[in-house]
Amino acid sequence: MAEFNLTFSDPSTFILTGIPGLETAHIWISIPMCVFYVITLLGNFTVLFVICKEQTLHKPMYLLLCMLALTDIGISSSVIPKALCIFWFNMKDISVDGCLTQMFFFHVVSLMDSAVLVSMAFDRYVAICNPLRYTTILTNARIVKLGLLCLMRAVVFIVPLPLLLKRLPFCANRIIPSTYCDHMAVAKMSCGDITVNKIYGLMMAFIVMGFDLSLIALSYSLIIKAVLRISSKKAHQKALNTCTAHICVILMSYPVGLFSTLTHRFGQDIAPYVHIILANLHFLIPSMMNPIIYGVKTKELREKVGKYIFRTCLSIVTAFTLS
Repeated sequence: MAEFNLTFSDPSTFILTGIPGLETAHIWISIPMCVFYVITLLGNFTVLFVICKEQTLHKPMYLLLCMLALTDIGISSSVIPKALCIFWFNMKDISVDGCLTQMFFFHVVSLMDSAVLVSMAFDRYVAICNPLRYTTILTNARIVKLGLLCLMRAVVFIVPLPLLLKRLPFCANRIIPSTYCDHMAVAKMSCGDITVNKIYGLMMAFIVMGFDLSLIALSYSLIIKAVLRISSKKAHQKALNTCTAHICVILMSYPVGLFSTLTHRFGQDIAPYVHIILANLHFLIPSMMNPIIYGVKTKELREKVGKYIFRTCLSIVTAFTLS
């Protein structure tokens, strides 16, 4: 006990408790979490590998899909490995600088993920509403520049968060009831006034998310308007099918993230473990499902992935037979 008290009073260290109220179930919770994380890495790295290897997939749509895969890997990898260390090895301590770095990284990648989804909505708008100009409007070079712009936007919005936390004095109690260093969870450890932190965090969440969702809604309203002008029902279905995967990804990403943000700030009557479980699901489920959805719904990508899986299985069988 004396060792833990010393750790808690260490001015350079925070303690992440895991999921408060479910400490006895940490091992059992870690099993599906680990499985989901492995599937996330396998799925997204497979998408990246296949798109990089296949010249026919070096198109704007698939470059955006690569960006989405990278953000999915970044989001899950910024949180899940530390959570598994807490569950498996009881490694609960994290330095203040490490905590702020983790917070900065996953917030930047989360905003980047949202910006990529907006870019993909614009890609679908151009493909359906201006198909003849698609190759001139969306070139690979412009997609790369768009990706850099998304990254710059995320960094500009998130840089103030660790700076706002750095100015705060922290209390002797440095126990964070979570699996990761969220901005508000760290701010609540302070003995100082965190009003600015609350306002900026809430404004950033609603302004950025509201702006991105508005652009996505505008894109799809224009897409629906263009589709309704088409007389052929078959053409209707074909046009909408190109958007199905993106719509599914949006429905998984935004509602859970928005609900998690609201419950963390206003859900005082909700059990703490609900906040943490929702947040971890927000990091894991979309990241795991995105490559599966695009793999199933995108014919060209599905065929290329199937080809590489067949080759890999054939190589393994051949090597096993020869041995």
